[in-house]
Amino acid sequence: MKLSLGPLLYYWSRETTFNFYEAISHTPVDIVYLGEAVCSRRHELRLSDWLDVAQMLKDAGKEVVLSTQVLLESGAEVGTMHKITGNGDFLVEANDMGAVQCLAGKLPFIAGPHLNIYNLPTLQWMAGLGATRWVIPLEMKRSDLAVIQQGLPAGLQTEVFSYGRMPLAFSARCFTARHRNLPKDDCRFSCLDHPDGLMLKTREHEEFLVLNGTQTQSARVYNLVDALDDMQDIGVDVVRLSPQSQDMAEVIAVFDAARKRTLKPKDALARLQPLMPDRGCNGYWHGQPGLDQVDSAALAETA
Repeated sequence: MKLSLGPLLYYWSRETTFNFYEAISHTPVDIVYLGEAVCSRRHELRLSDWLDVAQMLKDAGKEVVLSTQVLLESGAEVGTMHKITGNGDFLVEANDMGAVQCLAGKLPFIAGPHLNIYNLPTLQWMAGLGATRWVIPLEMKRSDLAVIQQGLPAGLQTEVFSYGRMPLAFSARCFTARHRNLPKDDCRFSCLDHPDGLMLKTREHEEFLVLNGTQTQSARVYNLVDALDDMQDIGVDVVRLSPQSQDMAEVIAVFDAARKRTLKPKDALARLQPLMPDRGCNGYWHGQPGLDQVDSAALAETA
């Protein structure tokens, strides 16, 4: 089972981003997704810069995938999507049906999590169009995935989002700019001030959501490190981790040890606690509300 690092969902400075991926090149992560998936106003890195990072990581022995933007609103964004799908050197993760249409029948691609594939007929259709791997929707539970795995098209790999704040929704509005009473088109690149998003609390002062420009995320951190053995049992090929500004190399190291079974699930969970920006959760995987934290070990003992 391989480890992947999903696309960077936050807006970091150019120097910070380059330094981050330089450090990632020395970690045991196998696959790295690159590119701007959230907001086209984030210009610290242009497509040419992402391609430079991609080449650096490829030279370091990583499999590199370019991710397309999830919500396209302008002709310029569509144009960038066409450039990404036609890059000619790197595999592409299609995060909307426009990108799928550009790639279908022409090039192999990754069916991203935002395509929301929940059943086998849709998955078979995607495989017929050229998908070689699919990323399951965040809300899909383990039992539903196990059923799909039994009829998985030949040659199609399965990837599971397993660590990071949960990407919940995208909007035409920029929530971070709105927080500062700024219009979206004059946001003053407010996201740069929030390297892990802007925390939104309830009136009871409980962490609730994270605002990340046009994206909303969970405040809690989705963490399936104690379910890796279960994933291997049902044939999951790739485990996806989402970038965070601090301790990412350490997080990768814990997942690497857990997948190699040199670290017990309960110990891996304990080691990750101080590395996470907030409390953990794993409800969706177990068919529970997403913010719940289910004891996977206890479930395994009663199964």
